[in-house]
Amino acid sequence: MNQPTVGILHPGSMGAAIAACAATNAATVLWCADGRSPASTARAEKAGLTSVATLPELLDRSDIVISLCPPAAAEDLARDVAQAGVARVYVEANAINPERAARIAGLLAPEATVVDASVVGSPPVRGKTPTLYLSGPPAETAQLEELFAGTAVRTKVLGGEIGQASALKLAYAAYQKASRVLVALATGLAREHGVDQELIGIASRRTTSYLSEPEYIAKTAARAWRWGPELQEAADMLAAAGLPPEMLRAAATTLARWDDVKDASELTLTDALDRLAQS
Repeated sequence: MNQPTVGILHPGSMGAAIAACAATNAATVLWCADGRSPASTARAEKAGLTSVATLPELLDRSDIVISLCPPAAAEDLARDVAQAGVARVYVEANAINPERAARIAGLLAPEATVVDASVVGSPPVRGKTPTLYLSGPPAETAQLEELFAGTAVRTKVLGGEIGQASALKLAYAAYQKASRVLVALATGLAREHGVDQELIGIASRRTTSYLSEPEYIAKTAARAWRWGPELQEAADMLAAAGLPPEMLRAAATTLARWDDVKDASELTLTDALDRLAQS
């Protein structure tokens, strides 16, 4: 294929790693430094991305724009793109519900062709191989398959309907993330009565249980600022389907107790459980 120019909005830990993989088959990968943090700049530089001064410049130069941001910001970012000049192909890769993905597609049409996408798995570094699920127009999903061919990002096309990739992501997140919140609650409750080690021992005999991995609680706490909004999106999807959303809304409320430890890599299990127990 002709090597496209790719723009990434914005290089968080996942976005920067995805962009670095895209660079394998792209002419160049751009990012906009305007208003971004020093941490974003460091990630972008490490990933070998090319900085541009403004969003309109990024959109003007890019054949494909990939949006990877916290769920709450997805529509605002799409509006910024619409106001700044739109994109040729806009990959909506955020953890949002299908209705929001469809709204974004409508917001950017007809100037941009929108592909619904979702990333399942860890950032593609140190041997990790996440899957980028795609749904939308066949020509554009095929273009993205080519973009990531031979990289650590696997791709899978689900179909032609906007919302399919988003639905899969949130269906998976509804279990994967909420179950880890339950691990934290169960461990905290057991610790309150001095039986947390016994609980872990019971769980360790069931190798598929997250209860046997209490060290993951601190990682959950550090990611709570992202996971909480994602579970709220999944709750909205449950409600739309006539299913009860309360458990996921409650899990999101629980995660909010960890909002002040955003990306704290030094957080310990004890610190995370102590913060969880505070009213």
